[in-house]
Amino acid sequence: MQLLGEELVLTGGRTEGQALRRTVRERAAKLIDDPELLDDVELMGAEALANAVLHGSEPIRVRIAADGRRLRVAVRDGGPARRGDPHGTDRIDHGRGLAVIDVLASEWGLEQSATGTYLWFDVDLPGAKS
Repeated sequence: MQLLGEELVLTGGRTEGQALRRTVRERAAKLIDDPELLDDVELMGAEALANAVLHGSEPIRVRIAADGRRLRVAVRDGGPARRGDPHGTDRIDHGRGLAVIDVLASEWGLEQSATGTYLWFDVDLPGAKS
């Protein structure tokens, strides 16, 4: 797969989530004409980032790539989150991110180790621009 733009390196700050959503959508729009599919890609990207912020640690790296058939968004974080998270991970909506990705993605994967988590999802490009 070929990268669509540079890898993004994030710290999990509040404004980064909105910026990432916008960036994922803009890069995907270079290949996807369908607004509903763009909405899905944007939502899955936001969920993947939220998982990295809630459960991982810095740095958070995001890659957006494509191979002509599929678009892939991959999020890698620096490892398990530290205990006593001041952001309050015990939220009512906690735990839906992977379920959303499972429903919307063509394929996805999750690899976890003591040194990091790698979450990726693919979407087929039925309306890919030439």
